[in-house]
Amino acid sequence: MKKAMTFLIAVVVFLSSLIIIPPQSIDAAEFNPDITLHSKSVYLENLDTGNIVFSKEADARRFPASTTKIMTYIITAENISDFDKTYVTVKGEILHLLDGTGSSVAGLRENEKLSIFQLLNCLMIPSGNDAALILADYVGGGNISKFVDMMNAKAKELGCTGTHFENPHGLNDPNHYTTVADMAKITKYALTLPRFAEISNTVTSDCLGDDRYLVTTNYMIDEYRGGDYYYPYASGIKTGSTGNDSGYCLVSTASKNGYTYLCIAYGAPYEDENGEYYDNGAMIDSANLYDWAFDNLSIKTILDKNELVKEINISYAWNKDKIRLTPAKGYSTIMPDDVSTESIDRIFDIPDHIDAPVKEGDKIGTVTLSYANQKLATIDLLAGESVDRSELLTAVDGMKRIVTSQWFIIVVIIIAILVLIYFIIIAIYKRNKKNQRPVKKYRKF
Repeated sequence: MKKAMTFLIAVVVFLSSLIIIPPQSIDAAEFNPDITLHSKSVYLENLDTGNIVFSKEADARRFPASTTKIMTYIITAENISDFDKTYVTVKGEILHLLDGTGSSVAGLRENEKLSIFQLLNCLMIPSGNDAALILADYVGGGNISKFVDMMNAKAKELGCTGTHFENPHGLNDPNHYTTVADMAKITKYALTLPRFAEISNTVTSDCLGDDRYLVTTNYMIDEYRGGDYYYPYASGIKTGSTGNDSGYCLVSTASKNGYTYLCIAYGAPYEDENGEYYDNGAMIDSANLYDWAFDNLSIKTILDKNELVKEINISYAWNKDKIRLTPAKGYSTIMPDDVSTESIDRIFDIPDHIDAPVKEGDKIGTVTLSYANQKLATIDLLAGESVDRSELLTAVDGMKRIVTSQWFIIVVIIIAILVLIYFIIIAIYKRNKKNQRPVKKYRKF
C-alpha cells in the first residue's frame, strides 16, 4: 500500500513539473490624447521603454513617399563599410529615369564622383530621388531591381508584415506601401546604423561645395525656415509626400526632460479640390503628440524587484507555514501622471500551496499587470527564501495520508468485518457445544 501511494505521489509530481507557465511578454498600454488629428495613421512610441503610448490605424497600408529613403539608407549602410572613401560616378542614364516625374532632387551632375557620405546627405537632407537611384544602382551592382529586392528582404527580416517596396525613392506605385507600425521597426533599426542620426538631423550641408547647399525638407528641425512648424525638441528624421496619393508624411523623434519619443504620421491631407495646399498636418500632429506626451506621461515603477508580492502556504517545513514570493525583475512603464500605480491590476497565476524543499529563486508562478483592461506585462514570481524539508513532518503526513486514504479505510473495514465474523463464528460454536447433551457410554459384561 505504501509503495502504491509513493508511486502515485511521484506521478503527480512528475506531471506537475510538465506544466508550462507562459513566458514573459510585454505589451504597451495605449492612451487617448485629446487631440484632433489630421493624419490617417499615427504611431507614437517612447524609445526609453519601448512603450507604444498611442496609435491610430497603425497596421493600415499607406504610401510612404520619401520616408522610403530610410530603408534606402539602411541597405546602403549595410553594404558599404567606408562612407568617406567609397566613391561613385553619377550615371547620366540613371538621372534620366526621373525625367518628367517632377520629383525632389539634390541636383547631382552627370559624371561627377561623389562619396557615399555625400550621396547619403543628398538622400536624406533635401530628399534627393536622384541620390536614391544612384545609390541603388551602385549597391545593386548596376541593378536597381536587385537593390529593391534587398529592401524587401530587410523589411521581412525586421519583422515587417505590411510592407512592400517597388523603388528606392518612394514615388507612388500601387505595390509600394508600408504601415506606420512597420516603419517604426525600420526607423529604430536605422537609428543604430553609422551616422544615420547625424545625417537625418542635418539642417543644411555644404558637402557638395559652397555653391551647392543642401537644405532640409523637415521644417520641424529648421529654426530659420520652419516658421510655426519648428519644434525645438525634434530631431530628424524624414519627410515625404507624393501629393494627394500619400498625403503629408513624417518620421521624427523628439527629446525633452530625459524622455525620447518616435512619432510616425502618414496620410495628412495635401491639397483640396481647388488646388489649395493644406497645412502640413503630419508636422502639426507630431508636435501636438510630443507636447501631450512630454506634459502628461512619465515613467513609473509598477513592480519593484525587492517587493514582497505574495505569500503562499508551504508544506513539510518545520515551524514555517508560508513562503514569500518576489518578482524576477522590476517593471517600469510609461503612465499618465494622474494615474496611481495602485490602479494597476495584478492577476496571479500561482498554486494554493507548495511543498518543501524550496530554493531561493525557484520559479513559483507569475503575475500579470494590466491597466484599463490592457495587459502591460507578465512577470515571473520567485521564491524569496530557501526552505528545507522536515523529514519528521513528511513522515507524519505520510502516515496521515495512509491512515486517511480510501484504500486504508476499506482494508480496515474488511478486517473489522472479518474479525466480527470470526467472533460471531466462535460465539455460535460455543453456544452449539454447550447445548449438546453428553452421550452415556455403557459397559459390556
